[in-house]
Amino acid sequence: MKAPSFELVCARHLDEVFELLEEFGDEACILAGGQTLLAGLNMRLSEPAVLIDIGGIAELKGLSLHENALTIGALVTHSEIEESVLIAEHAPLLRLAVTHIAHRAIRNRGTWGGSIAYADPAAEWPACSLAQDAVMVVQGRTGQRRIAADEFFLGLYRTALRPEEILIATEMPVRVPGEWVAFEELARRHGDYAIVGLAVRARVHERRISRLRLAYLGVGMTPVRVPLTEAAFEGRLLSGELIDRACADLSQELTGSLEPIADLTNSVAMKTRLAGVLLRRAMGRLADQVGEIL
Repeated sequence: MKAPSFELVCARHLDEVFELLEEFGDEACILAGGQTLLAGLNMRLSEPAVLIDIGGIAELKGLSLHENALTIGALVTHSEIEESVLIAEHAPLLRLAVTHIAHRAIRNRGTWGGSIAYADPAAEWPACSLAQDAVMVVQGRTGQRRIAADEFFLGLYRTALRPEEILIATEMPVRVPGEWVAFEELARRHGDYAIVGLAVRARVHERRISRLRLAYLGVGMTPVRVPLTEAAFEGRLLSGELIDRACADLSQELTGSLEPIADLTNSVAMKTRLAGVLLRRAMGRLADQVGEIL
């Protein structure tokens, strides 16, 4: 299929974006990298009258470090994250996850902000932002708001963004000594749509785990954390027995309060099982590496 007819407007600055959003309301759609949006247009899943191209707005670009926070501009591409020295040093979880995103051509065009704002529950960046305790910086005509990642994703492709706002950046704490991260994903082929994925961040001291974040993608209507399973590790000595017990807790937590969803080829039971496989894989790797963590 072909995309429906629309008017393309290239915004030069944020004020122009807000004016256009106010003028066209629901008939307008933001265009960043376009790697998700254009596919949706071609399948007639979206039929906006106006596309507002924000790709030329310089203030939405770039990575920066300020004290203990790393800021990622909304227009930073996946490839820029993949190649960034700042990311590798201060947010290595993103460096582990980025190669799972589609293929090089898409990573060259797709943007951090586009992925976050689209809020696909099977996408890598929303889950990583949740594991990283990230804060979304959003802006409208009346000013900025900061929204924690665990309050930003509301449902399937739904976020806390208001119609007159756009995501301009994301802030996240930098890596500290003793912090360990992992990213695991299962897909039919590398770069395909994820079946289940897991972003992990934790503090490790003398084989004991604290501040564990387990953020799953592809399991629910949003990226989800599993607080009961996280709590099973808190302050505990890492061992095979602990991992076994946590995997059992995970299964109960997912099928209880979190209600995982099936997709076209994988049942709820399969998703739950694979979530446990990824947890065991990640924490088993940590058990192997824990003696090397600074």
